[in-house]
Amino acid sequence: MKTGMNIAALILLGLTAVAPLALRHRRIPLWVSPIVTAIFGAAAAILASYGSPAKGFAVGATVVLSVAAATLGGLPFAPFAFRIARRQRDFANGDVAEPGPLRGGQMIGVFERLAIAITILAGWPEGIVVVLGVKGLARYPELREPKAHAPEQFIIGTFASVLWALAMGGIGRGLLT
Repeated sequence: MKTGMNIAALILLGLTAVAPLALRHRRIPLWVSPIVTAIFGAAAAILASYGSPAKGFAVGATVVLSVAAATLGGLPFAPFAFRIARRQRDFANGDVAEPGPLRGGQMIGVFERLAIAITILAGWPEGIVVVLGVKGLARYPELREPKAHAPEQFIIGTFASVLWALAMGGIGRGLLT
């Protein structure tokens, strides 16, 4: 029974990783992807709480799927948080959103979530400080320039990204212990 819970949690972690990629269709409203992804992640967390510690092949699968869920599953959350903060319309009808002042944020967010999930799975939560320190130092020159919304975008995007990575890393850690 407990092994079945682990398998179901791993399947849901896999769905959490691919959902944002599968839902990137022009006709699907942009708010659907973070909600569906969060539902898959929450269901994985619930099932993982009833499972037993992973053994054998399941250890590797847990690490890979929870890191994938953290990195890829987190893709829609920062833009979703920006839309909420700015009260922007949904741009599924073909309009283009205003570009933010910070470039490369999506790719930086992927690496940030990857590193944070790995530090959680490795049992080294102090690594989060290192990741956020490196990100802050790298973005410091851009944050000092008088660009509209740059500090706000940095803070909102970082919080959304880090919270998602912590959640997915925590699910993986729960399956491992």
